[in-house]
Amino acid sequence: MYPFNYHQPKSAEEAAHILAANPEAKILAGGQTLLPTMKQRLAGPSDLVDLGAVGDLAGISEKGGTLRIGAMTPHAEVAKSPVVAKAIPALAALAGGIGDPHVRSVGTIGGSVANNDPAADYPAACIALGATIHTTNRDIAADDFFTGLFQTALADDEIITAISFPAAKKAAYTKFRNPASRYAIVGVFVAQAAGGVRVAVTGAGENGVFRVGEMETALDKNFSADAVAGIAVPADGLNSDIHANAEYRAHLITVMAKRAVAAAG
Repeated sequence: MYPFNYHQPKSAEEAAHILAANPEAKILAGGQTLLPTMKQRLAGPSDLVDLGAVGDLAGISEKGGTLRIGAMTPHAEVAKSPVVAKAIPALAALAGGIGDPHVRSVGTIGGSVANNDPAADYPAACIALGATIHTTNRDIAADDFFTGLFQTALADDEIITAISFPAAKKAAYTKFRNPASRYAIVGVFVAQAAGGVRVAVTGAGENGVFRVGEMETALDKNFSADAVAGIAVPADGLNSDIHANAEYRAHLITVMAKRAVAAAG
C-alpha cells in the first residue's frame, strides 16, 4: 500500500472541502472496493477522506411514499430494516443478497452507487425504481447518474449524501450470481410504478447498468413472465469474461427478467 494522508471530517461539507483541496484524494465509505485495490497497489490516493464520523449520512426514513436511505447506511441495515421491507421489499431482498455478512456489515449503499461497479446490485435498483441521488451539490436522477463503466455524474469534490426511492406497486430483483463473490453475472430489477414499468439490467453490459425498453413496453401491456419470454437482448455490447460469454449473458437476461416479473407478482 502506498502512503497517504488520513482525514476524518465531521460533516459532508468538510469532506467536500478536503476533496477540493486534494485532487488525488478518495472518499472512504465502506472501503470494500477501495481498500483491497490500495493493498494491491492498484490505487494510490494522496489522501483518504473517511466518512465514518459523519453521523447524519446514515439512516433510513419513509415519507409520502418515498424511501430515503443515507449514503453511509450499510447493506445489512437496508436488508433488515422494517421501513425498507414495508416500503420496497425488493430493495431489502437485494441488499440481503450482497456479498457475505462481513461485506454487508461494512459496505455502504452510497459507496456502492458511487463506485458503479458493472456487476453491482444497487445501480439496477436505482434505475428501475427511478431513484434520485442526493449529493452535497445537487439532486441527480438515476437515469443521468450512471454514465459508464465505473463512471458517474459525480464531480471530483461531490459526495453522495442520500438516495431516495419512490415506492413501486410491484418490484423484484433476481440475479444469477458468481458463487464466490456473489456479484451479479446478470441481475434484473423489474419495477411497476404509476409512470409505467422499468427493467434494469446489471452485470451484463459493457458500459454498466442499462434498461431494456422492449421488455418495458411489453410489460406495460401485460405484466406477466410470458410477456418477456420471447424477448431476446442482443449479445452485442454485453460482457464476455471467464464467468460467461456475451451470448450466455443475453440468454440469462431473459431468464432473470421472467423470474423477476414472476416474483413481483
